[in-house]
Amino acid sequence: MENASHLPALFGSMVFGEEAMKKTLAPEIYAALKKTTENGEPLTPEVADAVAEAMKNWAMERGATHFTHWFQPMTGITAEKHDSFLEPAGEGKVLMCFSGKTLIKGEPDASSFPSGGLRATFEARGYTAWDPTSPAFVKEGTLYIPTAFCSFGGAVLDKKTPLLRSMDCVARSSGRLLSLLGTETRVTTTVGAEQEYFLIPRELFERRRDLRLCGRTLFGAKPPKGQELDDHYFGAIRPNVKAFMDDLDRELWQLGVMAKTEHNEAAPAQHELAPVYETTNIACDHNQLTMEMMKKVAARHGLVCLLHEKPFAGVNGSGKHNNWSLSTVDGVNLLRPGKTPAEMMRFLLFVTAVLAAVDEYADLLRLSVATASNDCRLGGYEAPPVVLSVFLGEELTAALDAIAAEHIDYTKKKKSLMDLGASVLPKIPKDNADRNRTSPFAFTGNKFEFRMLGSSASIAGPNIILNTAVAEILDRFSDELEKAADRTEAAGKLIGRTYQAHKRIVFNGNGYSEEWRKEAARRGLPERRSTAEALLHYMDEKNLELFIRHGIFTREEVASREEILLENYAKTLHIEALTMTEMARREILPAIVSYEEDLARLACRKNELHLPADYELSLLTRLGRLASDAAAQSDELCRRAEAAAALASPTERATAFDQEVIPAMARLRATVDEAETVMPTGEGAWPYPSYTDLLYY
Repeated sequence: MENASHLPALFGSMVFGEEAMKKTLAPEIYAALKKTTENGEPLTPEVADAVAEAMKNWAMERGATHFTHWFQPMTGITAEKHDSFLEPAGEGKVLMCFSGKTLIKGEPDASSFPSGGLRATFEARGYTAWDPTSPAFVKEGTLYIPTAFCSFGGAVLDKKTPLLRSMDCVARSSGRLLSLLGTETRVTTTVGAEQEYFLIPRELFERRRDLRLCGRTLFGAKPPKGQELDDHYFGAIRPNVKAFMDDLDRELWQLGVMAKTEHNEAAPAQHELAPVYETTNIACDHNQLTMEMMKKVAARHGLVCLLHEKPFAGVNGSGKHNNWSLSTVDGVNLLRPGKTPAEMMRFLLFVTAVLAAVDEYADLLRLSVATASNDCRLGGYEAPPVVLSVFLGEELTAALDAIAAEHIDYTKKKKSLMDLGASVLPKIPKDNADRNRTSPFAFTGNKFEFRMLGSSASIAGPNIILNTAVAEILDRFSDELEKAADRTEAAGKLIGRTYQAHKRIVFNGNGYSEEWRKEAARRGLPERRSTAEALLHYMDEKNLELFIRHGIFTREEVASREEILLENYAKTLHIEALTMTEMARREILPAIVSYEEDLARLACRKNELHLPADYELSLLTRLGRLASDAAAQSDELCRRAEAAAALASPTERATAFDQEVIPAMARLRATVDEAETVMPTGEGAWPYPSYTDLLYY
């Protein structure tokens, strides 16, 4: 067994973080850099040069020969262009150089990244700008420098820039409110992003065209055993999966990613990794690194990591639970219930601010998680429904109900102890609220867990909207309290009035029930079934005003993001539709016809021998019908997909794919999946590995 005593030294060993900076930077340079990262003070050229030189030397000691400005364009993944440290020194010699100017600014070609009409294709220049709040790191012989990304004209082309703006925004608004409550401090948002994923053998992955091109199975009959027995969830981890997890942990730990919890998830072949919470910006960077390393490490172990939200129909999909909170720089969690009346007042103000933000901007939060792949997941198999609601738990709901009814003397219940009835077992504290797995947005004791995010998505988008919406409500609170003669009394009334105005968003029951759908409609809560429906509200005037007022996006930048997301939705479904038709025409139908030929030959042979051939003829008739239906449905799907792709506007295309193409895909899948259940599974029969093969390897 490996000795784990080296792990503290391993953690962050490839990160140019606090420890590395203190060791390599002169005290005055380190102090100047801290003023930049903590207070936003500009970095002088002299300081930038000193930091760059120290960073280069540190990276070279760890084997780095290149550097890259690592950024997050609107593709949803990361991008990088590698340059070596080598510079010509004359007489055929070279020097290893890296200047402050190069550290601070890069110029990748921006023409091929999504811009949503913000720039023409021929306008190629783009800029990357160093983000000193997220530490650089060395990976695979390259120094990675986290950066923002913008166009030649300054338009935002990435996810990091608006995320940083939203963090500044909610920090200012939180600090302003706390100041009115008598506390002067700096606030930051924190996030812990739980990551779900599937692992399957690479050899089986390579044999499925849909997995290779689309990341999910477009066909696949339900296996005899799915997740009905709940025997995979938290079950013993298979040795090959445990070896993958151990390898992944080490890769992430040396990059400073605090991977903490790992376990089997609900579906067979599904797993989860949960980190410790971090500042939102760094949490976003680290989640991108986590997804990248999952895929690379899986390949070393003969596996493929699937991050698609619904790679297999009929079992649990994969999400990414976004555990969001607000904390002061001295470690006070503003969403943790307090012990004194003042602390409880502060806690309830921030909780009701979040409630109001989720209620007023539910449409933005819904579209922040809207993708073609996440549409496959939301609404079932432990994924939350598409209707936004907030779970508070019975006690917190009762407290707010009491305050709204002006029973201000409500007191917090003490935790009771649960006696498990066996003398050898300890009595354990009982939490004051259960957890609700069907809630899209749940309070879990000291944070809110936004559970609608898809497993493959960047966490930047949802946190941009959550930060900005909460900042908006906090500013309204501050506006009101600034005018109050008695702020304590005013705060109590503000909590009650805000809760009363937004309590429609609170629901502690079963989010899957039909009764809740009807009740949500009665309350006026919007139900955006698909991405195509959700994205139509990006440009609503109240949403534009929110972004513009807080300096997150311009009107043009919002329009560009709406266009990019609509285009991505349509293109994703177009690829899936064409992949389905290709699989059906070139592999599935030929396999069925080949088996029909075998059946017909056998039936004729039996007839010659005067033997009954009822089974063969019945099966031949059934397969003939299914093959004819599949051929016709494949043609129809292709026609609908091409017609949708040819429509003029992104909105028209997205709507057509939603309303015309997806139903056609479902019909073709149902026919092919039925055929799979009666086809033989031997070599050369059905052309693809089955769900049983993929999930129970």
